[in-house]
Amino acid sequence: MKKLVYLISPNKIYDNFYDDLKKVLKIKNVKFFQLRIKKTKKIKLIKIAKEIRKITKKYKVELIINDNPNIAKSANADGCHLGQNDGSIIEAKKYLKKKIVGVTCHNSKSLALYAVQDKADYLAFGSFNKSKLKPHAKKAKLNILKWAKKNIKKPIVAIGGINDSNYKKIIKSGAKYIAISSFIWDNPKLKPEIAIKKFK
Repeated sequence: MKKLVYLISPNKIYDNFYDDLKKVLKIKNVKFFQLRIKKTKKIKLIKIAKEIRKITKKYKVELIINDNPNIAKSANADGCHLGQNDGSIIEAKKYLKKKIVGVTCHNSKSLALYAVQDKADYLAFGSFNKSKLKPHAKKAKLNILKWAKKNIKKPIVAIGGINDSNYKKIIKSGAKYIAISSFIWDNPKLKPEIAIKKFK
């Protein structure tokens, strides 16, 4: 099965989370798992990341830490993801040596070209739909994916309100991976291990 999911963590690590994560990764369609928790002390974040690292390693999934190269290094994660205000790609690459550094490009060709110039490992575009995780995120159009597929030789991640009914057109437009969070962790109808099976 092709791994097309870039899975983002829930906002909080709830009681059963680690068990749920194992069940989800067992389905084998997740390529990356991004730990994205805001307002948590560094020591606690490293502890959580190390726990997740054991699970992602077992299922051959790349662990990415949001915003913070420092925590990525401390937890021995596979890399980090930078927003536009999270510091320089070049610095992060230097600091993390051979690890993955991905970057958010919103709906912008120029941000994408800068990211390529700075040797980012993947580019993320979005938000393509309304998203619970980031309700105020900038909107992106599918055309940016078509452009990126033609002009950029890096893996493209699409983000923002992606679910089982809209992901196919996003992949068709040029995304290699789809970033998903709420549909998996915050789904009133489906358990995480059932929700993840919708993306094939």
